[in-house]
Amino acid sequence: MSLFDWFANLRKTEPLIQEQQEREIADGLWTKCAACGVLAYTKDLKANQLVCAECGYHGRVDSDERILQLLDPKTWKPLAEEVYPTDILGFRDRKAYRDRLREYQQKTGLIDAVKTGTGLIDGLPVALGVMDFRFMGGSMGSVVGEKLCRLIERATAERFPLVIICASGGARMQEGMLSLMQMAKISGALHRHQKAKLLYIPVLTNPTTGGVTASFAMLGDIILAEPKATIGFAGKRVIEQTIREKLPEGFQTSEYLLQHGFVDTIVPRTQLKKTLAQLISLHQPFFPLLSPSQKLERHHSAIHNAI
Repeated sequence: MSLFDWFANLRKTEPLIQEQQEREIADGLWTKCAACGVLAYTKDLKANQLVCAECGYHGRVDSDERILQLLDPKTWKPLAEEVYPTDILGFRDRKAYRDRLREYQQKTGLIDAVKTGTGLIDGLPVALGVMDFRFMGGSMGSVVGEKLCRLIERATAERFPLVIICASGGARMQEGMLSLMQMAKISGALHRHQKAKLLYIPVLTNPTTGGVTASFAMLGDIILAEPKATIGFAGKRVIEQTIREKLPEGFQTSEYLLQHGFVDTIVPRTQLKKTLAQLISLHQPFFPLLSPSQKLERHHSAIHNAI
């Protein structure tokens, strides 16, 4: 084979090799970090709870994965799964709201933007709500409000500590005033929970904005946040146009809010379960006196009695 023919064959095979490499990446073998651009082996990235080992960037986690990360195996008991969203207002923008709901339900396998239930964290009973940004940006509609209220009421009745993982773009505009009402509704349920001297810990993840920040995300006894999470109410541009001033660098990040006293501490995701277990244990000192089997029996007994 002449040198000319060898180069000609090389040009033909290069696109095939590149296509094969791209196909391997597309099939999920490797994941590119959104912050530093480093390629990480997906299996290793998941083992590190979707935290980049190179720069510490916290990737977005769906509700199912979050539950697996936080709760002891086989202790999750979902609540209010029968609550479904409806298009009460007959809202339509570029697409009918009912069609949007159907599409997101098929795409994500979720009923709405939050999962609620009870389980154990290191053997400690807890009521857990996990918002999922995949479903319409984690927006807070009537179903999110109803499910969280039922979760809080269950936690109050069973005297469980409450943890809510927040990830939301705010209130759901397609439900208008019905969405905004959920802010007061959830806040009222939290007031009753805290009046019973029970613990509530919100965990602010990227992003936590809008009506969620303006209500239950900032009403915790201890407010935790993940590193470099975007946390705020209105967008940066809206605020700058309103006050006609330039906002400081890093505004609306968890680090900035910690510095100014809006959150209590920043916890890396890999340390979150351990931190929650410690906080719950400190505020409910009678739980650690039980053996793991007794804790599990107590948890299942509470669920059975409530049903």
